[in-house]
Amino acid sequence: MVRPLWFDRKFDFSFPVELYAEIIERLRGTPARIEERVRDVPPALLTWRDGDKWSIQENIGHLLDLDELFAGRFEDYERGLEKLRAADLLNQKTHQAQHNSRPAEEILREFRRGRLALVARLESQPPEYFHRKALHPRLNTPMRVTDLLYFVAEHDDHHLARVSELLRAK
Repeated sequence: MVRPLWFDRKFDFSFPVELYAEIIERLRGTPARIEERVRDVPPALLTWRDGDKWSIQENIGHLLDLDELFAGRFEDYERGLEKLRAADLLNQKTHQAQHNSRPAEEILREFRRGRLALVARLESQPPEYFHRKALHPRLNTPMRVTDLLYFVAEHDDHHLARVSELLRAK
């Protein structure tokens, strides 16, 4: 089975905005799910690359790298901007980060710290915040804050599924 590429995914944002609390719980759980998945995996497997595709550790590092973008997009909502900041579609930050040369524990610790700070920031917002809308630059569609939460959670799961694929491949 071939999984769809991230950039080919289509998203349905017709769910109620009030689901934001459930989606925040998904985001809170991502560090624990990653840690559980890679616990006791030897470093050689964490850094193994399938051709030119990212290793397990690079997939995890990519989530860490993108939390900065997502935090910035939530700031865009807070500032009332009409359009969310754009992502680097070439993922240069991840390509340049050399995540395979770092200890996995360090990447996991940084991701957990940053993600939990992002969750705390979201939980401090009033319910009406989650109704705010801004244009997503790549999808060219208006997204509520709750929609972006869902988008981030789906992105997390996309990379967790890739981690699982790499674990099965070896």
